[in-house]
Amino acid sequence: MNNQTLLIIDVETANTLQDALTYDVSMRMTDTFGNIWDERAYVIRDVFVNERDLMHTAYYAEKLPSYSDDIRAGKRRMISFLDMRSQVLKLMRNFDCHTVLAYNCSFDRAALDTTLRFLTKSKYRWFFPYHTEFYCIWNMACDTICQTSEYKTFAELNRYYSNRGRNYRATAETVYSFLTNNPGFNEEHKGMEDVRIEHEIFKECIKINPELLKPNRGCWNKVKRRALVVC
Repeated sequence: MNNQTLLIIDVETANTLQDALTYDVSMRMTDTFGNIWDERAYVIRDVFVNERDLMHTAYYAEKLPSYSDDIRAGKRRMISFLDMRSQVLKLMRNFDCHTVLAYNCSFDRAALDTTLRFLTKSKYRWFFPYHTEFYCIWNMACDTICQTSEYKTFAELNRYYSNRGRNYRATAETVYSFLTNNPGFNEEHKGMEDVRIEHEIFKECIKINPELLKPNRGCWNKVKRRALVVC
C-alpha cells in the first residue's frame, strides 16, 4: 500500500438506528504508516442541546453527563453540525485526504448524512465530497485478525460468540481485547476514545494485509466457529 492520508471517524447517536442523529463526531487524521497528524472531538450543539428530548433515546445515555465535564475540561468542543462539517472538509483538503474509515463504516456514514438532511431540511444531503472513498475497519478485522487461530482461541476461551453462537464476536471491543490481551476491556463508547482503539485495530490489519479492503456489511459472518482444540 502506498502511503496516503486517512480519516478515521466515529459517531455516537440518538434517535433510532434507521434515523440516527449524531451528537458526538470524533476523528483522527492518520496515514498508512500509522502517523497521527490531527485529531478532533466535537459535540454537536444542534442535537446535544437543541434536541434534548431526543437525547434521552441515545444508546449510551448514561454517559451524557460526562460530555459536559469534557467540554469544560477542553477535551471536546461544542460546535454546530454545519460548522463541524466545514472543519472536517477543510481538514481533508489540507491533508489531501480522500479516504474515510470507520468500524461499521456504513452506519457512521449514514448517520452523518441523516443528520445533515434533518438539520438542513434536505438542502444538503451528503456529508462527504462525492469522490470520497470509504473503507470498513470491521470488515478488515474480520478478514485479517479474526481469521487467525490465536484470535479464535481467545474468543473461544472467553466465550465471545455472536449470531446465536454460530460466529465469534468481532466487535471493536473484542478485537481490541485480543490485541491487548485484556479480556476485561470495556469500550468507552465515546467518539474519540473509540477512534483511538479503532486506529490500533486498523494498524494491525494492514500489518497482516497491506491492501485496504472494500466494505462488506456481512463481515461479521466470516468469523465462523469451527471445531477447535483448546490446549
